Formats: sequence, structure tokens, C-alpha cells
Amino acid sequence: MLQVKNLHVSVEGKPILKGVSLQVKPGKIYALMGPNGSGKSTLANALMGHPRYELKRGTVKINGRLVTIFTPDQRAKKGLFLAFQYPLEIPGVDLLNMLRTAYQSVHGHLPVKGFVEMLKAEMEKLGIPFSFADRSINEGFSGGEKKRAEILQLAMLKPKIAILDETDSGLDIDALKTVALNVRRLVKETGMGALVITHYQRLLHHLEPDVVYVMQEGRITHTGGQELVEILEAGGYKALERTKARV
Repeated sequence: MLQVKNLHVSVEGKPILKGVSLQVKPGKIYALMGPNGSGKSTLANALMGHPRYELKRGTVKINGRLVTIFTPDQRAKKGLFLAFQYPLEIPGVDLLNMLRTAYQSVHGHLPVKGFVEMLKAEMEKLGIPFSFADRSINEGFSGGEKKRAEILQLAMLKPKIAILDETDSGLDIDALKTVALNVRRLVKETGMGALVITHYQRLLHHLEPDVVYVMQEGRITHTGGQELVEILEAGGYKALERTKARV
């Protein structure tokens, strides 16, 4: 389980997160919503240990163990995963070799044949042609292809906690459904917990989150279920002032 308590984070001396507390339990999907600039992506990057995001106060634990003392790659090996809002292109590094190296660093050795069979199966489920495995990471990929490649990494690495930062951004209707249903499948199959950052109700209709968090001005202001999504869709963030689903 991921436990975040009273997290305060600054960027270049400016306070962004101002006491964030939340949890992500195994086998559950959590949605994190909030207006632009509320601190959602800051939270994602801070959890993964991006050096630009300075932890001032608070704790981040997985299964009771403090992870804020670890570097980003060490956090990944402890079971944290971040799917980026804007995935980077990495020319010269093909997807297959990157995934195999990452897989073995987390799960140990797996013969090439077994790994390729696993990769083919996951790529088929995501509608990704196997020819993409030999291409440089995200180079020449469309927006939707980049996001599917992120979910492919999630499927292969099978982390304890997955943080998905606006994975629905840039997806068409079909790709959105494919990504959402595969996230649900992976949560069910592996028991991972997922924290999904999004602005849009359409993704959450497919994901069916167990818990919805709302972040405003660097704090979690509301916690509830699907009813919070409906309120936001109908009346925006001002409409939340009339609901009792507060932290």
C-alpha cells in the first residue's frame, strides 16, 4: 500500500504541495482530479523522486517502508511506476531491449524466448503491432501510440503502485477505451494499486475508480466516489463547495 502523509513539496523555492495526504491500496483504482496548477503532476513527480521537486515535510511509504530516501530508479525497483503525461522520445534505444533490461532489473533473469512471448501477448492486448518492439522508444510514435507504449511498460513491469499522469491526454475514443480497460485488467490480475490523474469523466467511466480524490491549491480537499465525478462534470469545481464529501 502507498501511504502519503502531510506532504509538502516546493519547486524552485515555491510551495506547491501544502500537506497532501492520501493512500492507494492494492487491487484498487484511485482517481486524482483537480484544476490546472493544483499540484497533481507535482505530486506524481515528487513521489517518483524527481530532483527538481524538493520535499520539505511529510512521508511517502510503500507497505510501511519509507521510500523518500531512495533515488528514482531505486523507487522503481521498490514497486513504484510513473506513466508520463508527455512521454519522451529516446532515439537509438529500441523498445524491446529497454523493456527487457527494465524487467530483469526488477524481476530477475528471464530467457529471451519467454520474455518475447510475454511481450507479444501484452502488445496484442493493447493493439500494438509487434514491429514497434524494434523501433526507438516513442520516436515517430503518435500521441496515442506513446500512451499505449506507457501502458505496455506497466503491463510488463507489474509494479506494486502505478501512477498514471493524464494518460488519457491526446487519446481518441477507441484508444482511450483500450488503455482504460487494460489498466483495469492489470489491477485485477496483478493486485497493483493505481493512482490515475485526469481531468476527464470519459476515462473514469471506463476505469470505474474505487475512490476519487480532488486536489485544489496543493491540498486534497474532497474524497468520495463516482458522485464527485458527476458533480464536477455538471457544475465544475465550484459545485464541490456544496457537497459534504470532504476530507
